[in-house]
Amino acid sequence: MANKGQFKPGDPRAGRRPGSANRATADVRKAIAAFAEANVQKLQAWLDSIAAKDPARAAELFLRALEYHIPKLARTELSGENGSPLNFQLFVPPKTG
Repeated sequence: MANKGQFKPGDPRAGRRPGSANRATADVRKAIAAFAEANVQKLQAWLDSIAAKDPARAAELFLRALEYHIPKLARTELSGENGSPLNFQLFVPPKTG
């Protein structure tokens, strides 16, 4: 159905809220979460068997799996005004007692 001008972009009545997942995406995420929850014990067994032969590889796989639960943080760069180096002073509280 074509928009015949009754809603304008950004109108809160026009469709779902910005940033909200569509129904298909939400369903897929629920299915993947259910699959992951059902296979936690198997994942542990797989990691244990890999660790017996190659502990470094098991650690790598474990960390890669964690990225789906705990997302990586974006790198943040701090700078002063107009990109100049950031100047700061270290505050050392006076010793008490």
